[in-house]
Amino acid sequence: MGASDRAELSLSKGWVQGVALVMVFGFFVMGMLALRTYTDSMPLPKQVTAPGGEIVYTGADVTAGQRTFLRRGLQQYGSVMGHGAYLGPDYTAEYLRVSAEHIHDDLTASGQREPTEAAKRMLRENRYDEASGELRFTAEQASAFAAATRYYAEFFGTDSTKYGLIPKLITDPREIHELTAFFSWTAWASAAERPGHSYSYTNNWPPEPRVDNTPTADIVVWSGLSLTALLVGLGALFALYGRWSHSIGWHAAEQPSLAFRQPGEVKITQAQKVTAWFFFVVAALFLVQSLLGGAIEHYRADLSTFFGIDLARVLPFNLARTWHVQLALFWTAAAFLAAGIFLTPIISGREPRRQHWLAWGLLGALVIVVVGSLTGEAISIFGAGWAKGSILFDQQWEYLDLPKFWQGLLVVGLFLWIAIVYRGIRSRLQTEHRLNMPWLFFYAGLAIPAFYAVGMLASAQSHLTVAEFWRFWVVHLWVEDFLELFTTVMVAYIFVMLGVVRRRIAIQLIFLDVILYSAGGVIGTMHHLYFSGTPVEHMALGAFFSALEVIPLTFLTVEAWTFLQLGSRQQTRSSAPFPHRWSVMFLVAVGFWNFVGAGVFGFLINLPIVSYYQIGTALTANHGHAAMMGVYGMLAVGLALFALRYIVPAAKWPDRLAKASFWSLNIGLAWMVFVTLLPLGILQLWHSVNDGYFEARTLGYITEPGNAVLEWLRMPGDLLMIVGGVLPFLWITYLGIRHGIEPTATTLPPETLYVEETSEAEEDRTGLPVMAGPADETLRSRGRYASDRRDEAEEP
Repeated sequence: MGASDRAELSLSKGWVQGVALVMVFGFFVMGMLALRTYTDSMPLPKQVTAPGGEIVYTGADVTAGQRTFLRRGLQQYGSVMGHGAYLGPDYTAEYLRVSAEHIHDDLTASGQREPTEAAKRMLRENRYDEASGELRFTAEQASAFAAATRYYAEFFGTDSTKYGLIPKLITDPREIHELTAFFSWTAWASAAERPGHSYSYTNNWPPEPRVDNTPTADIVVWSGLSLTALLVGLGALFALYGRWSHSIGWHAAEQPSLAFRQPGEVKITQAQKVTAWFFFVVAALFLVQSLLGGAIEHYRADLSTFFGIDLARVLPFNLARTWHVQLALFWTAAAFLAAGIFLTPIISGREPRRQHWLAWGLLGALVIVVVGSLTGEAISIFGAGWAKGSILFDQQWEYLDLPKFWQGLLVVGLFLWIAIVYRGIRSRLQTEHRLNMPWLFFYAGLAIPAFYAVGMLASAQSHLTVAEFWRFWVVHLWVEDFLELFTTVMVAYIFVMLGVVRRRIAIQLIFLDVILYSAGGVIGTMHHLYFSGTPVEHMALGAFFSALEVIPLTFLTVEAWTFLQLGSRQQTRSSAPFPHRWSVMFLVAVGFWNFVGAGVFGFLINLPIVSYYQIGTALTANHGHAAMMGVYGMLAVGLALFALRYIVPAAKWPDRLAKASFWSLNIGLAWMVFVTLLPLGILQLWHSVNDGYFEARTLGYITEPGNAVLEWLRMPGDLLMIVGGVLPFLWITYLGIRHGIEPTATTLPPETLYVEETSEAEEDRTGLPVMAGPADETLRSRGRYASDRRDEAEEP
């Protein structure tokens, strides 16, 4: 099909130029930061030697220790350089404290007059020789390493579950030596001064007076500048919104009347019917993930026992958290995949032959990846010797915990999904400008596998700083930018199909979303790497641009009321009730939690000066839960209800259960955040600033009676979420597979989702000429696209 046969672009080219400018600038800067990450991060020495020339440990030992740290799930128990779980200690801070105190004692015993100052000078002096790759320890540092090795041998060899880990987690002396070498290297980099500067490779993190680690000038200055950027950005937002609010954001289509087609009157395709099974799997995974979350929380409330059961022998904390985090990503992403498959035939107006076979194949692959990866992670954490080093079993970095084989299989599955989508909308793409709605839907979908695949660059043997750089491309760019983009495209498309907003307004909103989110979100990824051994420009740019991420969230909050009114306004013009009340309510909840969880709580911990003291505390968990469950969890449930509303017969639809699920999930999440996580985080931050970061991360502090009371207070919210929110949702998805209507459609009115309208309105919405009168339905169902005409020619 020639360019002249395609529908015209529905908005000015200025929007396209704006998106191109933001993307080119953002990824150019990220490319430069990637280069700096590889060339100027904290060095990994070839060997570390004592004064007599004896080898304390080698670079190979550090890498092997890093692999043990990941394989045994220790990043899902404690953290290193601030990143990881929140029950155990931060091992960088712990080794730094243990070694500093040991050196101080050795110097005192040797008669040193000022052992405190001497220990500081010793640890801050950088004895790394870049030419030879050798790091020279003093006798006291070498002795401290030996003492730390004994300490970790005792801790990880404990024959009990009192720490929430399996008994005798690690007993091999070689593995203990390598693990201690890994901790030692990160602690050395956190104290030794970067050449040419008066601060360490980690910008003087963690806070530790014993080595003179205090906030640097860059931390303070860039915190102030990021606040300034936020205030200026918000001022500009409200000024521009006040000037052009009539032409940007959500605006209802001005149509005289609509009649929403009711459930039971709408036909579905075979692939759409398969999505009922997707959503059932989604709900089942959601339930398991929620139960695991309850178990994790109980460890913090009562570490020693689970109501009289020694749970850690079969489900230690690090395994429960690994599964909890992985299932959160699995069930939300699976809901997005299912929603994409459901919308595909509506966009194209037809479903290719045997499309449902591919959908079944994708569902099977998803189940295999979930079961295979969770099994592999359990075998890895329990330390089966026969599985050590296998790509099928070795656990990896937090959030990318899947063993390498299953991670690769998941990437293949995601590309299979976008291939299914492309196959379904290919005929429609041939009729459209490459920047109109169908193409935007495809581009946003393609970004999901593309940016998740970047995580393959973060392997277990990668340099820590390099691995963190690529890992957070997935954690931040994939989740917070491109999943957000796909979300906006799907929601905008649904509202166009319902006749609620005009096509031009929807495309404009998508481009605006890309500009606002990507302006801060791309480079803002670096706020995760303030203290990971990267050069200082990562912190400077990360702080400045991550502050700008709050601006689009503020815009969405301003627009939330308009968004909420769209369905109700349309319903007043419709002769039939609006069937998506609770789906829209979930989308409104997404807007609320986007602003509170991702915006307010995210900005709170992203300021460098705050992050310096709080990274790895309950404030991080507070942001993570409010943003992940509040945004992507609520969105996943809302999309599922939207699709299931037309799969479940009207007579079987349990509207009260949908209502109960909505209120229970939102009230339960609010309870979790405002009653437990936020107060705990504020108290822990205060303790970190007042008494020390190391002290605030100890089990002794976390299990204090006052903290335990706050942990127990979370139980009502958790029970409400599970019983009142997850179980009703699971039942609704079960109705989709038990009572789902039979799939009888192979063609659908393109981009006309369950709404009757005038021909003029349809032409405005789709951008394609439509004949008026009774012939419309025939035109829509036969011969509209070249691929349809080809199929008809093949029929006898």
